[in-house]
Amino acid sequence: MAVLPRLSPLLRSPDLARPELFFNRELSWLEFNARVLEESLHEVHPLLSRMRFLSIFYSNLDEFFMIRVAGIKEQIQAGVRERGPDGLTPRQTLQRIRERVRQLLSRAEEILHQNLLPALEEENIFVYRSRKLPRLSREALESYFQEQIFPLLTPLALDSAHPMPPLRGLELILWVELKDGSALVPIPQVLPRFVPFHSSHRYGFVPIEILIGLFLEELFPGRRVRAYYPFRLTRDADLEISEAEADDLLVLVERELRRRRLGAVVRLEVSEGMPSETLRFLMEELGFEPEDVYEVKSLLGLERLSDIIREIDDPALVDRPFVPAIPLALQGKSNIFEAIAQEDILLHHPYDSFMPVVEFIQAAARDPNVLAIKQTLYRTTGEKSLIVQALREAVDRGKQVTVLIELKARFDEESNIYWAKELEKAGANVVYGMLGLKIHCKATLVIRREGNVLRRYAHLSTGNYNERTALMYVDIGLLTADPEITRDIAELFNYLTGNSRQQQWRRIAVAPENLRETFLEEIERCITEHTPERPSRIVLVLNALVDAEMIRALYVASQAGVKVDLVVRGICCLVPETPVSTHIRVHSIIGRFLEHSRLYIFQSGGEVRVYSGSADWMPRNLDRRVEIVYPLLSPGVAARAIQIADTLLADTTHCWVLRSNGKYVRRLELEPAAPPFSAQLEFLRSRGLYKG
Repeated sequence: MAVLPRLSPLLRSPDLARPELFFNRELSWLEFNARVLEESLHEVHPLLSRMRFLSIFYSNLDEFFMIRVAGIKEQIQAGVRERGPDGLTPRQTLQRIRERVRQLLSRAEEILHQNLLPALEEENIFVYRSRKLPRLSREALESYFQEQIFPLLTPLALDSAHPMPPLRGLELILWVELKDGSALVPIPQVLPRFVPFHSSHRYGFVPIEILIGLFLEELFPGRRVRAYYPFRLTRDADLEISEAEADDLLVLVERELRRRRLGAVVRLEVSEGMPSETLRFLMEELGFEPEDVYEVKSLLGLERLSDIIREIDDPALVDRPFVPAIPLALQGKSNIFEAIAQEDILLHHPYDSFMPVVEFIQAAARDPNVLAIKQTLYRTTGEKSLIVQALREAVDRGKQVTVLIELKARFDEESNIYWAKELEKAGANVVYGMLGLKIHCKATLVIRREGNVLRRYAHLSTGNYNERTALMYVDIGLLTADPEITRDIAELFNYLTGNSRQQQWRRIAVAPENLRETFLEEIERCITEHTPERPSRIVLVLNALVDAEMIRALYVASQAGVKVDLVVRGICCLVPETPVSTHIRVHSIIGRFLEHSRLYIFQSGGEVRVYSGSADWMPRNLDRRVEIVYPLLSPGVAARAIQIADTLLADTTHCWVLRSNGKYVRRLELEPAAPPFSAQLEFLRSRGLYKG
């Protein structure tokens, strides 16, 4: 690490390592999901958009158990007793997770039944529960069951000749009590979670388990069904990949994906009233603890509430549509390379269209002067990815195409394996990441012959090359032909494909080589150059702030009088409102779009240095992934990035403020006299996408 005379000794100070100065990572994530849940009550959103937040809450919780809780349970089983920066052991963390999750589930059920379902009924949208099913025609219900459901169901007996079968995670399953035994009925996920039965004046939906329950005896002719109880398993879905022993990473990931389907059970969700003897049987057969059981009064599998939203055609109940803008620098330009050569271009998605990124790669594929394209792919769109199609076209046109596909991108492994094979078949050079590191950076490099020279063009981004999520995620992108940055990106690709040991670049910073040191140097500079006449300031826009060393560095800056403004969407382990953090504010924005941008702004000595990139301030991003951070050198681009950050900091409508107890409070509750202001709405209006 570079010499940091003021910062280095203080980072090692025991006063800044006290547990009360750090929130627990997992509990902070649960508070993020609590904010998502509360957004389903925020009437600034249309009704179906509020429903979507509830669906996202449940989906987030599923992934949290599959990855984070599974990992904690593995630590406990391995005998790990080491305390985190917050002072909690894995076992203590798990206990607090269980307590908080039960509180959140109770709150979610309250919101669903007391707020959202009654509001839906006012709009003639009915989610029928058993007591309301007589309103529907039994003939119509039975016809749908016989034609669309019965052929896909497979009842599984449970007796001495039929032991417990393999059960898939996240699949809804019915435990069926028969007069003379028990059976299971897994409900395939290809079936709709809520079966539509609409009429001319109302939308109607029947939960799939209730519809099946009406006709269960059809699956057991000659046997009497006494009762049924839905349940749902969550399994460990984290891949265990020992790359050091892998001869072929692609084959290894494929094998581990097959194992994922039957990972250890980390949670059992059961409908209220399941008999205790049934629970004991499931615990013995599936190997989980009583504390892993979550009894649900509401329906299970509510991450699929989004199925209802897709069925309803009522513009008044959803967010207003808009067409993303084309940046002024690209309007009326027939040659995207000439436009980029003239000036750096900042893209702010989804307000700015993602199509310039697609067209950049398509133009590179079709331009006879382009000789090579190099790109990283972490997550991309499905089978209709325009970017992957452009890469194929480039290969067909004889260009050198190199693609670094991260096979270990969680929950996108299968998609990435597919694209890796397809691009290899097309003739591209495909590299499957790096040994021991995930390639998380987002970069494209185009090499073009212009006269007697080769010129480089690059696209760098905080977001993935995914046309679909670019309409929902807020990200920052940069199109540039800056000679030093593009030379750095060329050397970055050599680092990735050739496994070089380069540690320094001209303009960019790269994790795990020098990114942590670059950020610490910037914080040190802000501290050193801070004076009353020329105060320093740090503004960070991140998805997560977890890394203990970086948090301690911000505490040191605060103690030196440096003002630190943080916009952290998700996890934040820094504790505000303490003697060491009096100059630090932490905001979180939860709105229509998922805030995914990363901006790092350092003001000191009368100048402002602005960076963007792919890295959050977490140990994995700084030490165990390949990430890049790049300066925004153009004064106009840097000014726009600062304006974006300042607009986020001005938000009152969707802004939550972190308090010293780890809880978040809506900013308007703390500042009731402040006028409502939505940063996301302002970005839409400023581009003329919304009127009024």
